[in-house]
Amino acid sequence: MVYNVPVGAYDANLVVISEESTESGVDLNRQLAQPGSAAAAKQAQSMNRRGWLQRIAVAQSPTVKSRGIICAGGFIIPCAIGRAGITRQKREGDGATPCGRMALVGVFYRPDRVRRPVTGLPVFPLRRDAGWCDDPTDRRYNRAVSLPFRASHERLWRTDNLYDLIVVLDYNLDHPRPGAGSAIFLHIATADFAPTEGCVAVAMPSMRRLLAQARPGTCLDTR
Repeated sequence: MVYNVPVGAYDANLVVISEESTESGVDLNRQLAQPGSAAAAKQAQSMNRRGWLQRIAVAQSPTVKSRGIICAGGFIIPCAIGRAGITRQKREGDGATPCGRMALVGVFYRPDRVRRPVTGLPVFPLRRDAGWCDDPTDRRYNRAVSLPFRASHERLWRTDNLYDLIVVLDYNLDHPRPGAGSAIFLHIATADFAPTEGCVAVAMPSMRRLLAQARPGTCLDTR
């Protein structure tokens, strides 16, 4: 599915078209034991009847590979995706966003910068020593880690604002396949919606709107 939206339509605002705790990154890993279960799917269906989001659909722009449109809960949201677009053959470092359905597992937030998000998802204050392993040869590949960390990793406590709110997506988390991709998040976009390294990024107001309607079982679906 594609949406022919002009590049100029991308801005930092949510476009509404209708109205229809722990402190350690290691603890977040415990939330990842049974992603995508049948019980979670059943729960998502019942939540949807109460006005909670069951599915957040992401469609790649046909004109700009690194941009997309999110359709969820009766509104449309511009987003940035990987510089290589959406792929069914995700590999570590390819700059692509993986294709498929990924559950929203939990949320990190910067307590020194933003208020705790209102959401039904598990929420964790981000620590200064928070990292995420992206080394396919390490046993902690695609897991939250504490820094310093010897293997290759991404630092989650950033100087910019991209990780002020981070939603961990259930991609390659259950028994991670080395080299199949890591650190796939829903996070904050730059002001100009610059390409990501494979994540999906939205403006802060849009993120808060999505999180307010998200619960365990809510999935992000990239196509």
